[in-house]
Amino acid sequence: MQELAGYTLFLEKEIEKLEFPSSPSNLYDPLRYFMTLGGKRMRPILTLLGAELFGEKIENALPAALAVEVFHNFTLIHDDIMDEAPKRRNKQTVHTKWNRNIAILSGDVLFVQGFQLLAKQKSEHLSSLLDLFNKTAIEVCEGQQLDMDFESRQNVSIPEYIEMIRLKTSVLLGCALEMGAIVANAEKEDRRFLYDFGQHIGIAFQIQDDILDLYANPEKFGKQVGGDVISNKKTLLNLKAFDMADSAQRIILNQLALEKDAVLKVTKTRELYDLIGARSACEVHMQEYYSHAMQSLSKVNTPEKSKLPLIALADFLMKRDI
Repeated sequence: MQELAGYTLFLEKEIEKLEFPSSPSNLYDPLRYFMTLGGKRMRPILTLLGAELFGEKIENALPAALAVEVFHNFTLIHDDIMDEAPKRRNKQTVHTKWNRNIAILSGDVLFVQGFQLLAKQKSEHLSSLLDLFNKTAIEVCEGQQLDMDFESRQNVSIPEYIEMIRLKTSVLLGCALEMGAIVANAEKEDRRFLYDFGQHIGIAFQIQDDILDLYANPEKFGKQVGGDVISNKKTLLNLKAFDMADSAQRIILNQLALEKDAVLKVTKTRELYDLIGARSACEVHMQEYYSHAMQSLSKVNTPEKSKLPLIALADFLMKRDI
């Protein structure tokens, strides 16, 4: 990510400038806490790169970039509540550090602030930006609902799962990029190709995230390794394992789902996934979506040199170990 360090530093300084009232403290202290937990800032970087790709100064896309990041953090706070996650970026989640009701309300404030930030963009772009932002916000909620629905369903197909992660994760990456392109007055066809690039990278990114949840270094990951396995969450790893397993292996997978010892459950599941070849199969899918993304980017009508930062970011996302 060395090539993108300047964008990250720029965004961190701007995020530090975000102001929250002092009172009521139980509403705003959680936001001050959560917004300084760090993270890759990938989505706002995409907005800046989307603008810069078409020759626009990144400063002119800053409100949209911050809106994307604030919205993303709102979804994380609420996702952590629904997933009952104890940690985020190796720190306590808001609902753990405060309580569930405070986390819900604080997240709501971030959602509203996303619109406040977006409203600072030039009026000539505002209608297009709001249309895209609103559409994406609804899709992200649809994706989250599908994710929760899958928890109580015995049979979820791989295409259904891919559609869920498209909505829950990847549409926001496409949105982030296209918002930058809108600010830069890009042609609609180029905006569509750029959105498609973001969407396919987003799916590949989420598949990588599924893999890392079970295989990452615990000291780097920032979340509980194996959390998806412990909660019997349906991921591409899980679905691929059941799809590829023989009848005896399926029986063991079902038995492991009932295992109460979390450490044993994670260890044995990982061993069985390796035996079945689930991880390798997921990595093939991940590479396919990465290739689709790069094909879409190649169709964007800008000099190839201007695409290098986006290529560097995509490459980083596919090779990350946290």
